[in-house]
Amino acid sequence: MMQIPVGLEAEHKGVIDLVAMKALYFEGEYGEKVVQAPVPEHLKDKAQRMREELVDAASVFSDELTDAILEEREIPEQLVMDAVRKGTLSRGLTPVFMGSAYKNKGVQPLLDAVTRFLPSPLDIKNEALDVGNGDIPVPLDSDPSKPLVALAFKLEDGRYGQLTYVRVYQGTLSKGNTIINSRTGRKIRVGRVVRMHSDQMEDVDCILAGDIGALFGVDCASGDTFTAEGLSLAMTSIFIPEPVVSLAIKPADNKSEVAMTKALNRFSKEDPTFRVYVDPETSETVIQGMGELHLDVYIERMKREYGASVDVGSPQVAYRETITRRVDFDYTHKKQTGGAGQYARVAGYIEPAPGEGFDFVNRITGGAIPTQFIPACENGFKKCLQKGPYLEFPVVDIRVCINDGASHAVDSSEMAFAAAARNAFIEAYRKAGPVIHEPIMRVSVETPTQFQGGVMKLLNQRRAMIVGTQEEGQMCVIEASVPLAEMFGFSNVLRSATQGQAQFAMEFLEYREVPRQIAEELEKRKTAK
Repeated sequence: MMQIPVGLEAEHKGVIDLVAMKALYFEGEYGEKVVQAPVPEHLKDKAQRMREELVDAASVFSDELTDAILEEREIPEQLVMDAVRKGTLSRGLTPVFMGSAYKNKGVQPLLDAVTRFLPSPLDIKNEALDVGNGDIPVPLDSDPSKPLVALAFKLEDGRYGQLTYVRVYQGTLSKGNTIINSRTGRKIRVGRVVRMHSDQMEDVDCILAGDIGALFGVDCASGDTFTAEGLSLAMTSIFIPEPVVSLAIKPADNKSEVAMTKALNRFSKEDPTFRVYVDPETSETVIQGMGELHLDVYIERMKREYGASVDVGSPQVAYRETITRRVDFDYTHKKQTGGAGQYARVAGYIEPAPGEGFDFVNRITGGAIPTQFIPACENGFKKCLQKGPYLEFPVVDIRVCINDGASHAVDSSEMAFAAAARNAFIEAYRKAGPVIHEPIMRVSVETPTQFQGGVMKLLNQRRAMIVGTQEEGQMCVIEASVPLAEMFGFSNVLRSATQGQAQFAMEFLEYREVPRQIAEELEKRKTAK
């Protein structure tokens, strides 16, 4: 703790700086006036105790500070701050600040702490990947004179078009430069460079290594790397998990359709975890994301920022299917309708391949299937993966091996072998014990301890597996893994059960086989359609 609060919740007035041992109050309409005062009498003992804890924790990272404590000398503020910075850079401690963003209390000391304690660009080793040379890591240097490497980390639709926020890791990004988007290979001429101050912008001639700025009129996606000409470097992108929830949306009228299209185009560029596609069977527009709240936020933004009124379907979980045992296949495709016919025979087996996605193995020997028809076989199998033969969910973690077959000098073709592969797969798949897998989420619920039992009961009703609980003062953190299908509407139920005092966070964990009862319900739903 670097600070302790003066008053809590509605009574919150300011904070006590434990390094300087001063009280800070935030006056003015927007809390913009920082007023220093002595520590209130009723908090002096607590502040002294907490300061001793802070100095003790920081002394691990400074011999000089340790000596000052042992010799009972006066401890200078700078000595404590230097030790805290060292601990922060090594991730040995985390300085904690507090305040109210809503009332703008404590924000100024927090921003000061960012510059004092967090690493500058010179303290961090950054690397890019040389994509033209087998993704070899290449160290970057925060040197403005070296060739440019910059990352587009955020997109914003402003008054003047797309605003691309850029962090320069190496070199200088100047107005009038020609830069390369390493993902697309396209050349871009930099027309306008700005430095952002909240919602204000200032035109600048260049941004240097270590700086953050923004560009106008650049067509790119979030996570793209910009380099100087002649470089083939790319910054490593964030891990983008597969979406787990989908919603069908439909514009209410023609005006909303245009606005919705604009909004979806922008959102999918901004956020790589947000996907959009049109279902080829129903012609519905489907959006996909990482959770119910994730998609709710974008639907609300469509209405608020674009005036697009949309009708929303019920959330759909991204189920997957796979198989549980090996099955051999031997299928002959024959068709004779006058003239050249169709003939192809494929034989082999399918088997589970956990974690492999789709693995195609070619073990054909002696030209049983001519080499030119092997890709057609693979494509035939791949086409069956998009909608599985069991319940039409995508098929994952399966290996297909072909080891025999036959062809005809006249009647065999790519089309014939693709058809043979499809039919062979469907026949074998139904005998291979197909099962449904569902996304499991890692859920962390933070609740006051008096509601712990009630929250655990709510989770158990949702097929949760409780991983552990941890008490932190008056709060309790419950960790659990829960099927995503059971988490819809959980936030409302949790608020009701805890008087609005509990909160939860969830992230994707893994896919796991659904219980037999749930699989039967999914089968009934499919049959009803």
